Amino acid sequence: MSTIKLYRHALSGHSHRVQLFLSVLGLSADIIDIDLGSGEHKKAPFLQKNRFGQLPVLEDGDTTLSDSNAILVYLAAKYDTEHQWLPESAVAASEVQRFLSVAASKVAYGPASARLVNVFGAGLDHEALISESHTLLLALDAHLQGRDWLATDKATIADIANYTYIAHAPEGGVSLENYSNVRAWLQRIEQLPGFVPMQATAVGLAA
Repeated sequence: MSTIKLYRHALSGHSHRVQLFLSVLGLSADIIDIDLGSGEHKKAPFLQKNRFGQLPVLEDGDTTLSDSNAILVYLAAKYDTEHQWLPESAVAASEVQRFLSVAASKVAYGPASARLVNVFGAGLDHEALISESHTLLLALDAHLQGRDWLATDKATIADIANYTYIAHAPEGGVSLENYSNVRAWLQRIEQLPGFVPMQATAVGLAA
């Protein structure tokens, strides 16, 4: 089997979701840290891997992939022989895609962006992002009432894609205290064999 390489940043939730899924699948990978502070991701060597200059990037032999959700789809399609993580049935597959879209939209422009303000000093409207985050969390908490996972009756890449930025929402000043179903769902993911946490920061953890 070819060596898998993951180019990432330790505090990037997009990077972590790929690292987490690699570990859950039992796949070994070389983890290569990219220095965002020096702009390494915007320099020619990295831009040859991803023209958009974004993390993460996965190399699997001759295949080079970017976009965290696309990488999750690739890994599930190639390495999950039981089709649990990316189900084949039309309805289940569409539910997985629905929550991949949530991760790329409402999570990205809610908890993930609120965290950018606190952790990376992004010049965004923090209060608006916190409000958007609570709107999302309220909907997710209702969705998870009486169910264990987001898309099907088993864990899928939908859960992996949404986990990190929601688990680290307090770093953006977004409290999870009022969302018991969301917190229980996070704990179920953390109990998956192979789970690895993302590095935490001290910012916002009391929120």
